[in-house]
Amino acid sequence: MTSLRSFPGNIPCLLLTASLLLAPSSSLRAQDGKQLFNAKCASCHAVDKNLVGPALKGVEDRWPDRDKLYAWINNSSALIKTGYPRAVEVYNQFNKIQMTAFPELKPADIDAILGYIATAGTPKPTEGGATGAAPTDDSGSSDSGLLYGILTLVLAVVALILLQVNSNLRKMTDEKEGAETAEPIPFWRNKAYIALAAIILFMGGGYMTFQSAQGLGRSKNYQPEQPIYYSHTVHAGINQISCLYCHGGAQDSKHANIPSVNVCMNCHMAINEYAKGPKLYREDGKEVDGTAEIRKLYQYAGWNPDTKTYTGQGKPIEWIRIHNLPDHVYFNHAQHVKAGKVQCQTCHGEIQKMGEVYQASDLSMGWCINCHRETKVQFTDNKYYSIYEKFHEDIKNKRLDSVTVEKIGGTECQKCHY
Repeated sequence: MTSLRSFPGNIPCLLLTASLLLAPSSSLRAQDGKQLFNAKCASCHAVDKNLVGPALKGVEDRWPDRDKLYAWINNSSALIKTGYPRAVEVYNQFNKIQMTAFPELKPADIDAILGYIATAGTPKPTEGGATGAAPTDDSGSSDSGLLYGILTLVLAVVALILLQVNSNLRKMTDEKEGAETAEPIPFWRNKAYIALAAIILFMGGGYMTFQSAQGLGRSKNYQPEQPIYYSHTVHAGINQISCLYCHGGAQDSKHANIPSVNVCMNCHMAINEYAKGPKLYREDGKEVDGTAEIRKLYQYAGWNPDTKTYTGQGKPIEWIRIHNLPDHVYFNHAQHVKAGKVQCQTCHGEIQKMGEVYQASDLSMGWCINCHRETKVQFTDNKYYSIYEKFHEDIKNKRLDSVTVEKIGGTECQKCHY
């Protein structure tokens, strides 16, 4: 009789344990497509915008053969060599930039990514199209997390009720058989319940503390209002001014450098009004007077537009820094831009479509490591990598298709921390 009682007594505990363990894993499975997209695709692709690579919305419709799409994602260079028309077309359309190979992605992983792409969307630009709204996370995953959280709570309540029912049934059975039973302990004084609640609170508090600590110093989507409204849409997008004209240090030194006022005045000595461009809007929807912003530049430069002379009353523009890495992290712009030939948009997002600039990537260690693991080094016509003779020989002899940054030490701790 004792064994029969102990078995149903364990059922509520099993239900409670299952409810606590199953919900997070189910939530994780629901987000796999988004997580894979962010880890594998987001550095070069957006859902409905062209970045380094094409927009991925409707990608399944553009590839008539799904197996070829899988092959393209797993190893694009191999598919290009076969002469498959769609692969060659995409390769030529995007300046013959080689897509990173993902041989580790299984068809189920690719299906999860495609499923996320089919349902995901990006925020529409604000009125006038001259300012880029900071991206927001897809709400589907948060809705799923809320649903699983509610289900977990319901299952926990059901488990507690079943425990109480089981205790009452046991008491009734003992009374019927004439066995003496101790008075049941209220659940708020039951040591097992108290221990279980303490464990749950400890694990929940630890998880929240870990998540908060992990996010310290990360400023994704940070978008301060600058002293002068400088539109990258107008300068880098419409007028196609090269990033390196203003940020010349990006190809020659560790820092990209903020341009001095004199660099701005090279053009704005002659351009003293904003008349022909699209209307400019801040993120809150307020229209920006472009000519008034140019006047602000003249005040900082100490320039009199009427006499076309400097007054000597100029001062530096106090730009607010957006992208900032911890002191213990070493990052060299020249290493990436000149040697690695990495596009600015890979880290900074679609900068040519931003009004007020925001931080597009979280710039976390995991984000950088994933990039190093997946990004192919451009060995061809690149003297910087000429010292890696073995890899050049392996590529020449077809023993290797490509070399990632990881293979040349890009994930070693000392590369970024010293």
